Amino acid sequence: MSSTGRGRRRRKHHEEAEHENHERWLVSYADMVTLLMCLFIVLYAISQVDKAKFAALASGLSVSFGAPITALDGANSAKSVLDGLPAPVNIAAGVGETKTSAGVSQQQVDAAAAQAALQRAANIQAEATTAYDQLAAARAAIDKALTAAGYSGAATYQIDERGLVVHIIADKVLFNEAKADLRPDGAQLLDAVTPTLMSLPNQLRIEGHANSTPVDPKGPWPSNWELSAYRATTVLRHLSANGVPEARMSAAGYSSTEPLVPDTDPTAMTVNRRVDIVVLSTASTEANDQLAALDAAASKKGTK
Repeated sequence: MSSTGRGRRRRKHHEEAEHENHERWLVSYADMVTLLMCLFIVLYAISQVDKAKFAALASGLSVSFGAPITALDGANSAKSVLDGLPAPVNIAAGVGETKTSAGVSQQQVDAAAAQAALQRAANIQAEATTAYDQLAAARAAIDKALTAAGYSGAATYQIDERGLVVHIIADKVLFNEAKADLRPDGAQLLDAVTPTLMSLPNQLRIEGHANSTPVDPKGPWPSNWELSAYRATTVLRHLSANGVPEARMSAAGYSSTEPLVPDTDPTAMTVNRRVDIVVLSTASTEANDQLAALDAAASKKGTK
């Protein structure tokens, strides 16, 4: 090794320390300012109300709730639209009155909701009364037709959530025992009620029912299900032949699953063997739920 090599010194590598960036907060600050700007732009945009659209909304709500709807001035009109209130309620704000996020008092919200609920209940009640009157008129017309044809008492009537139910006893009127062919009396009875049924706008459902007595195992019917269903379709076919549109009718057999009276009743064997003609109500479900109560009230009033 030469002396010149020994005299050389190894160079030391100096690592320079990184300088800390004290301005990194500017990035987060800029992001926050940008978000705030977007927020205020959105708030400004939704605060502008299209007067034409608001007028259309107010008109629609007025028809639905049966009360006039007016617009408030300024930002209050937008708040009314956003809250979905049907109309501003003129209630003076009292001390300690709670305000919603839109600046409308809770009392105003409750009053508007109560008004809407009362209006809806009144509308349902009126609908139920109209439906009941129509079904009661159909019942009177059918009963009058049967009486004129000499079949007074051949049917009983019930108005429930389905509509008007005409119970026609099968024995010795519509069918012979264990048979599904119409008797002559049964055909004449159906002929008598056909004009009334044709004049109604309602759908008709023909339901066959049997009593709890099992069918003869050597007979043509495997069970009461087939017997009750065939009797229902027999009545439907006769009404169709008389001119009742088939599109308005349907048929179903219920065997002995829906008796009118329990088996312990002495009349169970004859009363439960029947065909029901159901004049279906055209009202809403809420209105139909009130039909039975209206019929009970009318019957109670009629007995006084």
